[in-house]
Amino acid sequence: MRLLWYKPRVPARIIDGKAVAQQVEREVLEVLAALPYRPGLVAVRVGNDPASEIYVRSKARKAQEIGLRGTELIFDAAMREADLLQEIDRLNHDDDVDGILVQLPLPRQIDPRKMIDAIDPAKDVDGFHPINVGRLHLGRATLVPCTPAGVMRLIDSTGIPIDGKRAVVVGRSDIVGKPMASLLLQRNATVTICHSRTYDLPSVTREADILVAAIGKPMTIGPEMVKRGAIVIDVGMNRVGREFADRLAHDEEKSRLLAKNGNALIGDVDYSRVREVAEWITPVPGGVGPMTIAMLMKNTVTAAQWRRR
Repeated sequence: MRLLWYKPRVPARIIDGKAVAQQVEREVLEVLAALPYRPGLVAVRVGNDPASEIYVRSKARKAQEIGLRGTELIFDAAMREADLLQEIDRLNHDDDVDGILVQLPLPRQIDPRKMIDAIDPAKDVDGFHPINVGRLHLGRATLVPCTPAGVMRLIDSTGIPIDGKRAVVVGRSDIVGKPMASLLLQRNATVTICHSRTYDLPSVTREADILVAAIGKPMTIGPEMVKRGAIVIDVGMNRVGREFADRLAHDEEKSRLLAKNGNALIGDVDYSRVREVAEWITPVPGGVGPMTIAMLMKNTVTAAQWRRR
């Protein structure tokens, strides 16, 4: 009788977003060292949304840490749309400003599309202006949205080639889903975009060699939706409370945070269970988040170089 030895499944390797972000920052520092000027980044925030406040401050602080001129402009939540447009126009004509970002969401009285359209495309370091979006989809050099650009660096850090792979992006937002699909397509992946109207979502995601979850719904992607050996990138950042205690019971770390703080930050992927199926996976936090800010710094330096020469 021949004995068959069972080799247990090894959990997916973690893609360390903090480490990759530090590499990007080192690249930015090398470029900055050769420049005769300090690029300027201005982050505009209207109102006192707590999440926006933390995020904008972290962007300005990181800019200053690596040697950029990072400035945060804060306006009252009652600011009129016309006044914000006037402020953006002033920044457009300020030669010391290389990058402008308007933090979303904006108060109800302000149309975010008007604000994005008003930013000089050469200073649009978020990569949201229609001209930059068009250039991206045409495969031309442009300022790429920071989160999708960061995701590409994370995928590349695994050493697995994208060329020829089947990629599935869950989410069709203008900020992540659509540009993510364009970047993957440019690298010769076969790309599918899924959304809330996709029929039989699990049957599509199970075909993915590279699965990017960007839907903003906690723990939507379970292990039954993931192909064995896939790269799983979790873009979601969801703050949940004790109503998720049962679903997080198998995740020791998140359960401990939930018990201690009354809330926990989780992604769109059921991390601890999907990790048993995937080959590579990003954590939340510590995965995509650090990359978004790092790529913003990179975009600011790129914008300065292109504009000033």
